[in-house]
Amino acid sequence: MNPSIVKHILLPLHERFVGRATFDRWRELERTQWWSRERLRELQLRKLRLLLHHAWAHVPFHRRRLAELGLNPRCVTSLDVLRDLPLMTKQDIRAHRRSLRWPGVPGGLCRYNTGGSTGEPLIFEYDLGRQAYDQAARMRTHRWFGADVGDKEVYLWGSPVELSRQDRLKTFRDRLTNQLLLSAFEMSGQRMDDYIDRIERYDPVSLFGYPSSLALLSRHTMSRGRRPRLGRLGVVFVTGELLYDHQRERIEEAFGVPVANGYGSREGGFIAHECPRGSMHVTSENVILEIVDEAGAAVPAGRTGQIVVTHLDTYGMPFIRYCTGDAGRLADGVCECGRGLELMDVIEGRQTDLVVAADGTVKHALSLIYVLREVEAVRQFQIVQGLDRHLDVHVVSTGELSSEDRSRIEQGLRTRMGPGIDVRIRSTEHIETAASGKYRYVISHARMPEA
Repeated sequence: MNPSIVKHILLPLHERFVGRATFDRWRELERTQWWSRERLRELQLRKLRLLLHHAWAHVPFHRRRLAELGLNPRCVTSLDVLRDLPLMTKQDIRAHRRSLRWPGVPGGLCRYNTGGSTGEPLIFEYDLGRQAYDQAARMRTHRWFGADVGDKEVYLWGSPVELSRQDRLKTFRDRLTNQLLLSAFEMSGQRMDDYIDRIERYDPVSLFGYPSSLALLSRHTMSRGRRPRLGRLGVVFVTGELLYDHQRERIEEAFGVPVANGYGSREGGFIAHECPRGSMHVTSENVILEIVDEAGAAVPAGRTGQIVVTHLDTYGMPFIRYCTGDAGRLADGVCECGRGLELMDVIEGRQTDLVVAADGTVKHALSLIYVLREVEAVRQFQIVQGLDRHLDVHVVSTGELSSEDRSRIEQGLRTRMGPGIDVRIRSTEHIETAASGKYRYVISHARMPEA
């Protein structure tokens, strides 16, 4: 479909039909990204005051919390008021979902749930206003890299291979709006060959998907000696997982274009995105981002802590000081691109991707990943840490894993984790993705040590 028709006719009609003011929100964000940091904070304060007033009037869970603190939303004069509020957790959503909802939100509530890759699935609800702002933020960041609204894009995303009638209708809609969805659930060699063929025929302006899936496709493509013939491709967008440097390098080598990293969550919304200068910009107009320690106190810029978000445009089920379960850090200064949006450094990863060494030291999963990456016979792997801190290492190898390779893996992991850690290497033919289609290199069930 002609991109101009999609941008100016089909997509606006679709968004208006479903009741979302996405294009109005997008035009707002195109202006506000150039505001000063001070002006953006004023906008955040106005939105926070409205959100807290709404929560008091319509959301019992938040009204109780505000009442316990004696906090009158009409008297909010600073963003610092958030620090007085308790953190909102996934456990709060599971236990109080009904009292967190505003059933009267215009357009109604949309039920959603996480894939449950870290345990029990999380069920929550959001409204059309939140959807519109998140989609508008995504449209804006795509344009940073020359991928305009309506341009062709290929998604390598979690999707069943066998489609239901509703899925087929969505696929038809996607094709009308220049989007091609390829399933990240099935990544066999034959299917990846087919994917590259289909991507070449589609000739997109951008690719979008999980870092692990796109890195796997890139590795497979290079192993076939292929360089995809994509005359229009200008960028590869990744999100949904921690992006490792070796994945970025592999994708850029295979496709010959820059990789742009995005950060968000289904609950927390579209939180931050990388710009062409390499800075990770927070979507400051919609999100207040805090970095806190284990006690919930703010930590200074440059120091790693828990990521906590308040989505300022989520009224159907407000997320106020919500713990994402991720770790990161804020960055000082203003980006050379000139945008006033707040900056954050590279995401440190899901807290469940942190492992615990024999002496109780918490280590990032990357330290273990490097060990497996250096063994040539290892094609795919997943490390699972148990409650007792032992490591089960599931390996898909190019051939039979030699005793030398096994010894190298065991010694490398014990060097990083300590001699008291039991390492069990298990050869397998296939490693399952999570229910969402994501692939996780490390899954840790170990209890984090007390602070």
